Amino acid sequence: MSLHIRPMAGDDLEEIVQLSLLAWSPVFDSFRQVLGARIFVSVYPDWKKLQQEVVEMICKDEKNVVWVSEIDSKVTGFIAYTIDNETKTGEVELLAVHPDYQNQGVGTALNKFVLNEMKERGMKIAVVGTGGDPGHAPARKSYEKAGYTGLPLVRYYQAL
Repeated sequence: MSLHIRPMAGDDLEEIVQLSLLAWSPVFDSFRQVLGARIFVSVYPDWKKLQQEVVEMICKDEKNVVWVSEIDSKVTGFIAYTIDNETKTGEVELLAVHPDYQNQGVGTALNKFVLNEMKERGMKIAVVGTGGDPGHAPARKSYEKAGYTGLPLVRYYQAL
């Protein structure tokens, strides 16, 4: 496996959206189980449309830096981040790896690549947020393998 990381090109967007929907499907399945159907449908009436819009917005926003991973010329994942020169903080906005390439080091490689980029750009701290639910377990594993330290946070929901 020869992994290559490169800047996102304009014609990558559709492939990025599709792989992100596949990658995040288990996350939203987990949300449905944790929250129950009633709350889930209220919070995420059409999660695929919402995620597509979020991915497109972040990938098109010029303040974000987006990198793509490839194996054999196939897009296998992507990572988007921002930097704040005032606070010297870089923040990972999105990371997704195609399910066919998960658990093969792609997410860790993207994380480490971006952490190095942030450091070279003078950042002193890197931040990323993710969920504590079972669906986010692969993301937490990838961030921890890349050297992040987790700070557990909890968000509560109640149907009324």
